[in-house]
Amino acid sequence: MRARFGERAPILVETTLLRRRAADKLADLGDVSSWLFTDEALQQATVAAVALHRARRLAGLVVHDATCSVGTELAALRRTSARAVGSDIDPVRLAMARHNLGPDADLCRADALHPVTRDAVVVVDPARRRGGRRRLRPADYQPALGLLLATYRRRELVVKCAPGIDFDQLSRLGFEGEIEVTAYRGSVREACLWSGGLAAPGVRRRASLLDSGEQVTDTEPDDCAVRPAGRWIVDPDGAVVRAGLVRHYGARHGLWQLDPDIAYLSGDRLPAGVRGFEVLEQLAFDERRLRQALSALDCGALEILVRGVQVDPDALRRRLRLRGSRPLSVVITRIGSAAAGRGTAFVCCPSR
Repeated sequence: MRARFGERAPILVETTLLRRRAADKLADLGDVSSWLFTDEALQQATVAAVALHRARRLAGLVVHDATCSVGTELAALRRTSARAVGSDIDPVRLAMARHNLGPDADLCRADALHPVTRDAVVVVDPARRRGGRRRLRPADYQPALGLLLATYRRRELVVKCAPGIDFDQLSRLGFEGEIEVTAYRGSVREACLWSGGLAAPGVRRRASLLDSGEQVTDTEPDDCAVRPAGRWIVDPDGAVVRAGLVRHYGARHGLWQLDPDIAYLSGDRLPAGVRGFEVLEQLAFDERRLRQALSALDCGALEILVRGVQVDPDALRRRLRLRGSRPLSVVITRIGSAAAGRGTAFVCCPSR
């Protein structure tokens, strides 16, 4: 490469590697094999399935992506919106966006904190990385989340945030719209803020599970009882847990909680399409007793799920020294609160 391309070789190698990484992340946007990226821009780019989900919620509207970067989100928005325009303060990323989206894309250079559109819905994805490290505090986003919310206080606004953002802090910043937590391919991808005019009536929390197409909101019933374990234990999707909708999800599927403060659910029937854990044995959590129970069941490979108890799954698995041939799961959790709480282990057979 150096002999053929000289000083351009490092850039060409990096571009080739970034395109290979983008092929999976952005495949649903079409052919991205000729796109241009920076490493940081690709890291921050929304997975195509999540971007398209957001675009469908904005279908038919005029939308302004005020932090368009290299154009990944804008590519999704252009599929569904009445019109989509993009802007970014970084001239290099803006030039990449023009290359990626083509000459007919509506693009301009602008600071997201200085609006250049009037009636469009504004979509913002503030930078949450610097030098490869994540910025966890909303005040450290670029631009800062508080400034964004203040700038567009009277506008319809959509803001992509880190999934671990403090919801109470959003309230202190004056945000009163919907918080949507989205999961895809088994992991929580983001928390997205929707201003009041873009949210469904009364909805303040939503969990969107893109793998199954299921959505749960806080307007649904949450009459979820607390009872001993039934035939199955269900570990709700992380988006449901993060959005604080475990009780709503349980009520929808006829499940109940093992403990009012723990996210595990249980039921006698497993909801369709949901992975669950069929209870084979329940015992007070004690490593010696657990090893005996697993050995009696010929356990070899063990999946360990933990909530509410201080246990390192990898270290515990090594200490158990299992020699069997059967793959099993163990759910370790606390039942009861404060001094009355006790560690409980459920030895289970996973549904898949």
